[in-house]
Amino acid sequence: MSKRTHCLEVWGDFACFSRPEMKVERYSYPIITPSSARGIFDAIYFKKEYNFYWQVERIELLHSPKYIALRRNEVKDKASTAEVQKWMNGTKEISPLWADGTQAELGTDQKGRTQRQMMALKNVRYRIYAHIQCRDPRANLNALNAQFERRAAQGKCFYQPFFGCREFPAYFELVNTPPDKGPVDLDLDLGWMLYDVFDLHKANDNQAAPSISVFHAQLKGGVLEVPEYHSDSVHKVDGAGHVE
Repeated sequence: MSKRTHCLEVWGDFACFSRPEMKVERYSYPIITPSSARGIFDAIYFKKEYNFYWQVERIELLHSPKYIALRRNEVKDKASTAEVQKWMNGTKEISPLWADGTQAELGTDQKGRTQRQMMALKNVRYRIYAHIQCRDPRANLNALNAQFERRAAQGKCFYQPFFGCREFPAYFELVNTPPDKGPVDLDLDLGWMLYDVFDLHKANDNQAAPSISVFHAQLKGGVLEVPEYHSDSVHKVDGAGHVE
């Protein structure tokens, strides 16, 4: 069984792939990050028990990056799992999180909302190439590839893919034939870019602690080549916060 590269063309009205050093007043990278690209493939086909992850290979920029300034209201509170379960069981009345006022204006224990500035992207379109990387050698790779292709071709997904923020939906189409349009002719040295926020070598675990990795991203002729996760080009952060 050999690896099979799949190609998705994805597009949307807005996107924000926040640079880690600017997470408060968010500023987007000019192109989608590998972790966000992986998330789009996960939304279409991913099953925890199959013990695999999507390895992004290449990203093609089809529209030149254009920024737009947005101001958003964000809530400061989080609903706990225990609280939500009580709502579902009917043992406690639902208490919504309000995003239309400060704590003083709401007159409740909630912290209310805060306004954040965001430099987002608009009118984005990419082609993303990726393959299934199995951690278990006994996995039936041909079956996994066939299931993904069937779901992607029919437009099926477990949840709506998104571009960095859930309010920025991503639309997708499976590409089976050589594309007519090439990437934009743009060269950029993007510096250190976020690669992923989890250790992709570990088994699928919803309780896994975040593990940041970065790589030196260079856009050449509108193409971002993404090294494999185990490559020396991808620098991982250990438990002590040191970059390997």
